[in-house]
Amino acid sequence: MEPILIYGFPAGSSMGLVAALEWLGHSYRLCRVDMLGEMREPSYRRLNPRVETPALITDRGDVLTETMAIAAWLEARDTKRRVSFDPLSREAERMHQLMAFINTGFTGAFGPLWAAMEMQPPNPAMQSALREWGSESVIERHDRLEEMIGDTRFLIADQPTLADGILIGVARWLDFHQVADKARWPKLAALRTRIEADPAVIHAASLENGEMSPGNGACRGHVPLTEVIDRFGSK
Repeated sequence: MEPILIYGFPAGSSMGLVAALEWLGHSYRLCRVDMLGEMREPSYRRLNPRVETPALITDRGDVLTETMAIAAWLEARDTKRRVSFDPLSREAERMHQLMAFINTGFTGAFGPLWAAMEMQPPNPAMQSALREWGSESVIERHDRLEEMIGDTRFLIADQPTLADGILIGVARWLDFHQVADKARWPKLAALRTRIEADPAVIHAASLENGEMSPGNGACRGHVPLTEVIDRFGSK
């Protein structure tokens, strides 16, 4: 069977993994999940008890969660090295380093901002403190990533890799939460522009918005969440 990527909207970090699947070029299916609605239903816990996206149903029918684990699964199957590198190469080491930074400190810096936005019932004083703390953390992490960007067109090379997919799903949160003008970090802003112009990323963003997009033909369609839970969720 084709693997099924469970990806979230609105503005899910998993959008970049959809793009990575397009770059990889292997057949896959998708399952689109409303993170503010159906992901919060008790039945979703059968797929991921932590109530998060992304999740991947592998070609063996196993449920794999966590972005880095899914990226490693894709990397292991990238025999033509379309989104990764020889595991013993310097490029692979740098890719893993940047992926780890983006998936931990860079992504985590937005946590207080999401918490403030989703807080129920609202607590204005706490929400204000969370937004201030989160904004400062996001700016600091952007400063560090700006320092890490080299001279290649994309993060690691002159073509996009798994690291670029993981980045682009999260980097747009800067705009979503209106933290700062992305022009404050010129290298990162230019990189984002190049990634966002890639056909696979345009395809992934269109799907996230609920639009029909053919992509490059690797995607074999969407599977309803109820079917994925019934077939692959734990009892």
